[in-house]
Amino acid sequence: MPALRSPRRTTLVLLGILVPVGLAALVGMLLTWPGEPAATHGSVVDVEVEHPTATVASAVTAQCEGTVEDIRPDGSVPASVSCLQVRATVTSGPERGAEIEVWATATLTPDDVPAGTRIVVQRYPGADGEPDVWAWHDFERALPLMTLALVFALVTVLVAGMRGLRAIIGLAIGFGVLGAYVLPALLAGSDALVVGLCGSGVIMYVVLYLAHGFSERTSTALLGTVIGLLVTAGLGIVGARWAHLSGVVSEDTYQLAGLLGDQGASALRGVFLCGVVLAGLGVLNDVTITQASAVWELRATMPGASRQELFRRGMRIGRDHIASTVYTIAFAYAGAALPVLLLVQVYQLSLGQTLTSGSFAEEIVRTLVGSIGLVLAIPLTTAVAALVVSASPVDVAPGGGRRIRPGAAGHGHSHSHGHGHGHSHVSGH
Repeated sequence: MPALRSPRRTTLVLLGILVPVGLAALVGMLLTWPGEPAATHGSVVDVEVEHPTATVASAVTAQCEGTVEDIRPDGSVPASVSCLQVRATVTSGPERGAEIEVWATATLTPDDVPAGTRIVVQRYPGADGEPDVWAWHDFERALPLMTLALVFALVTVLVAGMRGLRAIIGLAIGFGVLGAYVLPALLAGSDALVVGLCGSGVIMYVVLYLAHGFSERTSTALLGTVIGLLVTAGLGIVGARWAHLSGVVSEDTYQLAGLLGDQGASALRGVFLCGVVLAGLGVLNDVTITQASAVWELRATMPGASRQELFRRGMRIGRDHIASTVYTIAFAYAGAALPVLLLVQVYQLSLGQTLTSGSFAEEIVRTLVGSIGLVLAIPLTTAVAALVVSASPVDVAPGGGRRIRPGAAGHGHSHSHGHGHGHSHVSGH
């Protein structure tokens, strides 16, 4: 039985870096924990509005007056357009059972809203004896979304086992941090970049250690993620200033800036940087844990490999990961922006001028900054992983074979036996 050994220097170095960083993120979260929201100028709605659910009884096409939403390509507004009149029965709230009529959103047809469809409507309570006003709000999507979420959770657990379950729990905790801390802190007027870094820091510590366990492999991936996030945040600051990004580029952001008053524009610049950090978190976690695992598996199959050899072989995997991830991010954004790209095509606008406009420029900067942080995180994580795993001691087994001490290479292990001409058996998870 090998003698117990003291903690290795590499472990102490990892802890010496990660523990202060984790404490800083936690203390920063506590110091910026949201109190009362910052005063807003005005309100999103001026009257009390309820949002009960309803079940469609029928939907028929009718003619109604054209509005600016029906504007034609030449800029004119038609006198009348086809609209969808929906009759429904309220199924929740104090008016449950009431029969109502609402006008559906433009472009919907009777085939889109068949009888039995569950929808969400708006109820504006009448004042001074006036009747209530009802309006279409949206489809009720709780059932399909919950079903898909349950299927996702089930498939993840069946394929990945307890690690998949722990990852889902970590995901839930991450969204809890967003809802309980990040969003309220932003509304309370806290520094958005500090909030983004502290929130992301706490999330990545919880998610990585919960999903992958406490080990040198996980700590190595976490260190790579920390470095990648800091690089992303720094480049985000430079990119936002250099490209003159204000954060106010859409109807929603204009409305939010107005509600935040005089500080609205500057606050939204910070929100953009916070979004850059959060957007980079998920992809960075993916590539860093993959690279760390790859190096550990290489060590398990090649116990005698030097750190240079481990780094070189690990980067062969990393380069493939970089290539696939870069175009994955680009096409993911292209898919999300497809309606806008089609609008550019229809109006025959200059592609160069369009891509440098505010809304596109924000997404381009966010994508490029995140990609740079991701690309740099891969060699950094690979180098740290090769350094840490190569420090794992190798015992001399009876008969002259070599064996990595149990636990020294994460979950993988290798042992050999024989008398001079022994053979080796390698396994790893």
